[in-house]
Amino acid sequence: MRHSPRYIVEDPEWVKDLVRGNPWATIVSPAAAGLVGSHYPVILDPAASGGEIVLVSHVGRPDDELHELGEHEVLVVIQGPHAYISPSVYGNGENVPTWDHLTAHLYGVPEVLSDEENYAMLSALTEHFEAGRDGGRSLSQDEEGARRLAKGTRGFRLRVTRFEARAKLSQNKPPEVMARIAEDLEARYPLLAAAIRAEIPA
Repeated sequence: MRHSPRYIVEDPEWVKDLVRGNPWATIVSPAAAGLVGSHYPVILDPAASGGEIVLVSHVGRPDDELHELGEHEVLVVIQGPHAYISPSVYGNGENVPTWDHLTAHLYGVPEVLSDEENYAMLSALTEHFEAGRDGGRSLSQDEEGARRLAKGTRGFRLRVTRFEARAKLSQNKPPEVMARIAEDLEARYPLLAAAIRAEIPA
């Protein structure tokens, strides 16, 4: 990502929060045949401790072979709230639009899970997204069928060795302009509006 010091985020806890709120990730691998990209849900490994960022997920076969999973570093892109910012909101005569966003690029070499570890991960993934739903489901309700389908997936654990995170929230604008931008976004992009308001100097 572009190196703009005012937008850089170095806090791993901020990155974890971004993952929690935006689990649909893009996975990119520099495979021998060229770049390979896929989209899958990711969650934070509940077994991880300390400030370490560890993701768990899966890919469908044969995506594991296309990505050469476990053989080299991959990039996982977490895209948070984002939106076009119209200069019509600025109110100061400036006419250059921009795009505000919360984004993280996570890097690491995936550890391929065993079949049993993969099933446990898929169970945890399902329980994570079923949590809080009325009549939430669990793989244990049809374990035989779930295990059969799990054979078509390959689970992995990614210990993030480095990351690049950006919170571009119009911090280069005066506080009153940031407030107007947040107000303009409130109805359509409330999470982004809240993030901008949090950056307005007191």
